[in-house]
Amino acid sequence: MDSDLFSRRRAERFAQLLDEANGGRRHHVRSRVDDELAALVSVSRRLTADRPDVEVDAEFRTGLRAMLVATAEREGIGAPAAAKTETATAGTGTRGSLLPAVTARRARARGAILVGIAAGAVALSGISAASENALPGDALYGMKRSTERAQLALASSDNSRGQLFLDFARTRLDEAATVRGDRLGFSAVLDDMDADTRQGVRLLTTVAAQRSDAAGLDAVNVFVTGQRRAVSGLLDRSDHVERDRTRRSLALLDAVRKRSDELRAAIACGLPTPAASDALGPAPTDCPGER
Repeated sequence: MDSDLFSRRRAERFAQLLDEANGGRRHHVRSRVDDELAALVSVSRRLTADRPDVEVDAEFRTGLRAMLVATAEREGIGAPAAAKTETATAGTGTRGSLLPAVTARRARARGAILVGIAAGAVALSGISAASENALPGDALYGMKRSTERAQLALASSDNSRGQLFLDFARTRLDEAATVRGDRLGFSAVLDDMDADTRQGVRLLTTVAAQRSDAAGLDAVNVFVTGQRRAVSGLLDRSDHVERDRTRRSLALLDAVRKRSDELRAAIACGLPTPAASDALGPAPTDCPGER
């Protein structure tokens, strides 16, 4: 999809097409982007006509409302008409007199996009719930991974993102346990699991080092303890290639625990934030007297 899809002109044309689709006044113009926007208009109409039969939890509603309100305030949607007019007429001449109408059209366009985002989010929440237990190879597995990326994008801090990555690593482990007779598939899931582990650990150890707060490493240690026990269960597989691949993931978890202990010691003896860093985050030096 074109990254310029929701540029100002396209947004305004999208709002016009939505008006027409819903029985509004027809605009006797054609735009070169109409064909591109037709699919979005069709989706919008289907979302309106066939509302998804899902229960949206209170936390999701609260988060969505906060996002929409913040976007509306930022874009000036719903601002008092007098304020808009005063701003628009600050200039002089014909151009100043045309600005209120232009502003109103842009506000309607942005409003239409917000409505589409809201409707789409509610619809996708049902699909996301259905994909929660999807496994590699299932039709909804891609949606499951997309939902995870959306969660990361909405996370409010590096600490939250780090916790999410570790949660995803646990999910990948559960998925790996279901893969049988497919060496490549098994290895691919463990590759994703290890990548999530590194990302989560790097974020959490970085926050701990920057704050000089060893308490933040507790989540890393809890994760390693539970994850290592579960990953060890994959060593029971009869396929030696899969067992060898499992040992690599166990080695990563051992390296994570070692890094966490090293950072905890560095924080305890008052060392500054390490300048060196790698895939697991800050790499501290030994405390004085430990060598």
